[in-house]
Amino acid sequence: MSDAHGGHDHAAIETADLVSEFEVLETAIRELAIEHGLFSAEDHRRFSEWAESIGPAGGSRLVARAWVDPEFKARLLGDGTAACREVGIDWDDPTGTGAPSDYTYFYVLENTPEVHNVIVCTLCSCYPRPVLGMSPDWYRTPHYRRRMVRWPREVLAEFGLHLSPEVEVRVHDSNQKSRFMVMPMRPEGTEGWTEEQLAAIVTRDTMIGVAVPRTDWTASSAPSEPTF
Repeated sequence: MSDAHGGHDHAAIETADLVSEFEVLETAIRELAIEHGLFSAEDHRRFSEWAESIGPAGGSRLVARAWVDPEFKARLLGDGTAACREVGIDWDDPTGTGAPSDYTYFYVLENTPEVHNVIVCTLCSCYPRPVLGMSPDWYRTPHYRRRMVRWPREVLAEFGLHLSPEVEVRVHDSNQKSRFMVMPMRPEGTEGWTEEQLAAIVTRDTMIGVAVPRTDWTASSAPSEPTF
């Protein structure tokens, strides 16, 4: 039982103070890189501020444009980085810190009635930050990373996404050279919608692949995330 005094939940505070395996590794590598002059502490601070300032709106715009423009969709699937620039998203790090965008490939994965894609990073937490912003906490947990590649249907079900046995689930493992984003299928009943209306139902989780767009989506009706 948690002991709450003065409005503070001691159990919650203790849980928040726990440092994950990934955080320990990230800190060690960052300090080693700074020590060897690969980048400075100021470079890291500026990059962190930039990464935290963006969200999934860029990815939502990409998907919405692809849904209404077949030619743009073909370009997006063919060269994700170039298509980003068409809608004003520069895949290169604008802070000047030399982020890995210069040598990282960006792939957009199209969902179809036969195939459902989902992304993960089993080694750490590689994620397409220029289009989706910071990754959610659960994406970085070992529990998600280890289980998604082994039991994807079971993990998707924990997010509330139940797929037909006829649908093939493809798990794409991000790495230093490759970043992925899912292009979900356009829901029925959205004919005549504007790009802005379509972008509003393309959420972060739909572009990770753990959810699908809903025409009745609102913040209050969004499914809860599993506790990993």
